[in-house]
Amino acid sequence: MGASAWLQIILTLLAIFLLSIPTGRYMARINMGQKTRFDRFFDPIDNAIYFLIGRKVTSEGMTWKAYTLHMLATNLVMALILYAIYSFQDRLPLNQLGFSGMEAFQAFNTAVSFITNTNWQSYGGESTLSNFSQMGAITFPMFTSAATGFVVAMAWIRAFTVKNGGSDLGNFYRDLIRFITRVLMPICFLIAIIMIAQGSVQTLQASLTAHTLQGADQTIVVGPVASQGTIELIGTNGGGFFNVNAAHPFQNPTPITNIILIVLMALLPASIVVTFGEMIGNRRQGWVLYGVMGSLMVLFLLLCAVPEQYGTPMLKHAGIETAATVDQPGGNMEGKEVRFGVAGSGLFAAVTTAFTTGAINSAHDSFTPLPGISMLGQMMLQCVFGGKGVGFLNALIYGLIGVFVAGLMVGRTPEFLGKKIEKQEIILVSLALLIHPLVILAPTGWSMLAPYALSSLGNNGIHGFSEVLYAFSSGAANNGSAFAGLNANTPWFNLAIATVIFIGRYPPIIFLMAVAGSVARKPTTPATTGTLRTDTVTFGAFWFATILIVGALTFFPALVLGPIAEFFAMKSGLTF
Repeated sequence: MGASAWLQIILTLLAIFLLSIPTGRYMARINMGQKTRFDRFFDPIDNAIYFLIGRKVTSEGMTWKAYTLHMLATNLVMALILYAIYSFQDRLPLNQLGFSGMEAFQAFNTAVSFITNTNWQSYGGESTLSNFSQMGAITFPMFTSAATGFVVAMAWIRAFTVKNGGSDLGNFYRDLIRFITRVLMPICFLIAIIMIAQGSVQTLQASLTAHTLQGADQTIVVGPVASQGTIELIGTNGGGFFNVNAAHPFQNPTPITNIILIVLMALLPASIVVTFGEMIGNRRQGWVLYGVMGSLMVLFLLLCAVPEQYGTPMLKHAGIETAATVDQPGGNMEGKEVRFGVAGSGLFAAVTTAFTTGAINSAHDSFTPLPGISMLGQMMLQCVFGGKGVGFLNALIYGLIGVFVAGLMVGRTPEFLGKKIEKQEIILVSLALLIHPLVILAPTGWSMLAPYALSSLGNNGIHGFSEVLYAFSSGAANNGSAFAGLNANTPWFNLAIATVIFIGRYPPIIFLMAVAGSVARKPTTPATTGTLRTDTVTFGAFWFATILIVGALTFFPALVLGPIAEFFAMKSGLTF
């Protein structure tokens, strides 16, 4: 890549880092109930919403069980509402193009997907959903699902700081409302205005008619794109108004907006690590975790962007220039927008899978094998920052396992943030960890045997396997992007991926909230000379190694059958 491409990548990463510090500290103040300069404006809004929900239920402290049950019940009610909107959109307003209701399996898949922050789409948005559905059943759950992951993480952090034995880990409704009104909505409002100024579309009209140079009429679908696009990225949602998502010029019109969207994807997941350090009163611990996640991200980013710039041997053998020059971008430009090139597309692809957003500005199916490993690997680990809240919790799963293993190795008591990590916590953490590979590998294996699944493949052989593996990895990681060569709008894939999304989202949260309840009941042990410190660079390196050894090796055989085999096939000049 040229100097300008490297400069774009470095400045984008630097912007993410610098913005995450004040944002993380601001979110910590919100979650610790401290005063902010914006309280005078937001307090009346929050109080009005508390009144509508119920003063009593929004004021009481909740144990881990109560917090989890209220979260699950709220998500269930919202999912049923979403299902009804998708199914009966033909009877609802703002359906100017006369779209019919979704078929039952697809409506089920979409409802589960959007209530869980996955935003997997087995449909084309502009050809399936009305503007009412886009706003009421797509944009709305983008706010609530993003907030749900965040507030669960905040309750988990409080378990290590509370002095009440776990009787009050916060209030789910207050946490949810405050995060939406004080973090998500202000950012979305500001960025939406910028996006509109750059050329993104925002209207309640459903379509426009353009007159082409050949004298024909062309119908162009439009709608409330800018407002949906901002929460799509800042909430690490990923579901696009258009089928091609952020590759569409109405949703991502310029290279400037491309950078803005990349920064939005990364901002909150990176900020949560800063929030963690603030809430536990140990910024050093937060920076150790930030360093672990950041190191993983840089490695995967290089694996995604650099090989793509080198292109493929077949391009070179065909006499095509693959080196970047002032006249052409070089590399593998298949499936990419010329506006963004290899660097802008590779950076976007790496960030959207690192932060499990799922938005795309290029066809992931067209990337070379090594970037495929990068995208799959980040979703499989689900802690290279990951989605806001959930990715952070997954990183802490590996941290707790690292603490336990390191403590046993050196003969010290396994402790994390002053809380003893014992058998009960390790069992629960292990269950949360094992669910992820189970819901990826089992349905992938079955889909490679079942005729009704094989008929959906867009490619045969190795790459067909990668398409299926990517689909289930994306669903389990709450990502939602796809290799796109797979026809996922079938009864099998609609049901299977929805099930994977559901199991990949809620059981791990339940197990981790049980861990929160367990550690909250334990007294905080003062640090001694026998305490294994977790806020050191040494333990950070051990944490990093735990993620790679435990996480990466779990999925290595599947990667060998897919993108790794593709890489060696490509080097031999084979196509499929």
